[in-house]
Amino acid sequence: MSTTDSRTARAERTAVGEIVEALVDRRRRIAALQAEEATLLHAAQQHALAQRNAAYVDREAPDDITIRSIAAEIGAATQQSDRTIQSRMDEASMLVTRFPATLHALTAGRISRAHAAVITDAGGRLIDDDARAAYEAAVLPVAERETVGRLRPVARRLADALHPTPIDERHRDARRQRRVWVCDREDGIAELGLTGPAHLVHGVYDRLTQLARAVLDAPRPSAPDDETIPATVDAASATAPDMRRLDEVRVDVALDLLLCGHATAEASTTSIAAADAIRARIQVTIPAMSLLGGADEAADLTGYGPIDPDLARQLAGTAAGWDRLLTSPTTGAVLAVDRYRPSRDQLRLLRARDEHCRFPGCRQPMPRCDVDHTVAREHDGPTSVTNLAHLCRRHHTLKHHSAWRVRQRADGTLEWTSPTGRRYDDLPARTLVFEPPPF
Repeated sequence: MSTTDSRTARAERTAVGEIVEALVDRRRRIAALQAEEATLLHAAQQHALAQRNAAYVDREAPDDITIRSIAAEIGAATQQSDRTIQSRMDEASMLVTRFPATLHALTAGRISRAHAAVITDAGGRLIDDDARAAYEAAVLPVAERETVGRLRPVARRLADALHPTPIDERHRDARRQRRVWVCDREDGIAELGLTGPAHLVHGVYDRLTQLARAVLDAPRPSAPDDETIPATVDAASATAPDMRRLDEVRVDVALDLLLCGHATAEASTTSIAAADAIRARIQVTIPAMSLLGGADEAADLTGYGPIDPDLARQLAGTAAGWDRLLTSPTTGAVLAVDRYRPSRDQLRLLRARDEHCRFPGCRQPMPRCDVDHTVAREHDGPTSVTNLAHLCRRHHTLKHHSAWRVRQRADGTLEWTSPTGRRYDDLPARTLVFEPPPF
């Protein structure tokens, strides 16, 4: 590279660095303003509550009429729905009165309003002040270095560890709320919703994904057979190239299963058992003593959070196989997997350690990721756990075809360096919540 080219490259990096730094500063200032807004919304709610017992208030009016009135005033002045304002007043009051450390972090610009919402949502069920303070002390360091998507499951786990009611009791109560509903949309479309046990819902989604991929990968028939066309596919499109997106096929597969009992034309020509050949996959991590029945510490459903240990024991008892994880006694990092399966040990350990793409902020699940050599094989990078990590295709490509660089430490932390020289650490998911906060 010539001297001129080198100066140009340095100038470009400097310009990009200045833009990034300016954006970071603006986000910090926006967060501080959002903290001020939350304080003002809380003050408005307190003013409305103080007015509720005033003599001039109509005694036959709803109890929250003064709050509705102030919410309508703010909404009209800011071009927002008064219902939205009233909801945000409740959220702001929770933040101001019950999560002071989170409010302080928002004021300082160390977290965003979205981070604060995740923290208050997960910790809202903690009634005890000391438990809530311990929760904030544990979750805020994570919020200050992780994206909202990555923070959410960590916040759930930390709040669950401090919840006074055992998880099995909460799960029994929550199961009673399971339901299915329909919501009509425009243009001839409706939504079908379902709430149920997390492990079953995640399993359903995984099975739909597998079946959808099988449908897209299957060869198209040369001539349609009316008796074997799925319920959601018409005869005219049966022989055409399948141009549907994966999400579209997931929906079509789900409707075929519910309406016809099978998901593909091939399955309908044999029996429902043909569709049963594809099994749902979920990953559950359960502490050894809970697995043995000697403790009731919650298990963890990857991609969701804490689940009932009794349920986890049932899943372990019926699973085709399970891995024992050996973790560091000081950091919680996964060190080894001692289950014997020839040539699969490293992949099992990586699945247990990574849980998702290891680029900062990315939560693409492992089935959508490549196992990448941190130091490429062509550069003599070893095929060892300390040189392997899951990267989704987007960030795998970014690593190899841009100025982004990554180094892996012995504990599995990936140190990413941006083209402008800024460094970002991506920690293995399980180390974020290894030590529960003190009571």
